[in-house]
Amino acid sequence: MGRILDSGIEDGDVCDHNTARFISAVDIAAALPPGSARVCIKITALCPIALLEKTSDLLRWQKKHPSFKLPWKTHLFLILSDSSPLHLTTSEPPALTAEEERELQLAHERLLALCALCVEHGTPLLVDVEYVMVQPAIDYFTFVGAMAFNDAGAADSERPIVHGTIQAYLHDMRDRLEAMVRGVERERMQLGLKVVRGTYLTRETRLMAALGVPSPIHGQLGAARAQELGIPKGDRNLQFTQLMGMADGLSLSLRNAGFQVSDYLPYGPVEQIIPYLIRRAKENKGLLSTSSFDRHLLRYGRPSGIYLLQDTPIDVNCVI
Repeated sequence: MGRILDSGIEDGDVCDHNTARFISAVDIAAALPPGSARVCIKITALCPIALLEKTSDLLRWQKKHPSFKLPWKTHLFLILSDSSPLHLTTSEPPALTAEEERELQLAHERLLALCALCVEHGTPLLVDVEYVMVQPAIDYFTFVGAMAFNDAGAADSERPIVHGTIQAYLHDMRDRLEAMVRGVERERMQLGLKVVRGTYLTRETRLMAALGVPSPIHGQLGAARAQELGIPKGDRNLQFTQLMGMADGLSLSLRNAGFQVSDYLPYGPVEQIIPYLIRRAKENKGLLSTSSFDRHLLRYGRPSGIYLLQDTPIDVNCVI
């Protein structure tokens, strides 16, 4: 079973420090057996959240008004679709200030440095998802990295390095996914994606109800579709992942069926990782409360549960 290392940091006020921690995670993954580990990062740790929210507003406004110019925008990759919740931006946002454009560029440089290190070590990089108010900026950043490093013509291009995340519960996801496919074909690059059932389902429902606008959420399915499409169970480019200790029964069932499965391992200083883990536990409480098999595994089975790892290769190796 593979591992996804997630430093679990989200504080955009100390971006250079966060970048160093992500670099450490890449070094840890590179020290593990080849192909056994990937690294997950959050753009909210590389760029202040307020700037990401403002950037998302500007991207939504440009989608509604194509003639609207964004001088800082570095690529034309489609971020939003007509079915995206464009109503979240109700009026023309103010342009980025010179200082904000500089901070956005610094965030690009941090991301590209991480991507380059992952290419050097052959370690896949997963960009984590955020809530819909800020996700357009996250997708914009993701394609900044993907266009630079997911070269379909490269000699070692069997697998993409940079992977984005799509939330299967969103109404606009199919339209955006189809646009992504057209974009990578046009740009002659590879597309790497992490598909999740939806991390912010409860938050999105509450927020949209408070705003008095339609919810962006619907339901979706899983592994049977891969077989319908003729994707082999052992294909390394298709992997299923659960947060370690959450829905272990599902992970073990998928692995026993022959699919590639990885454990998602958040780690970091206790004071920073506990809030992250509490949110994940709340989001998964419905699933866990209905699974007697998961409760049995947590008590008697494999050494699962929530691990608080420090930022050293030794501690990670002890768990892995």
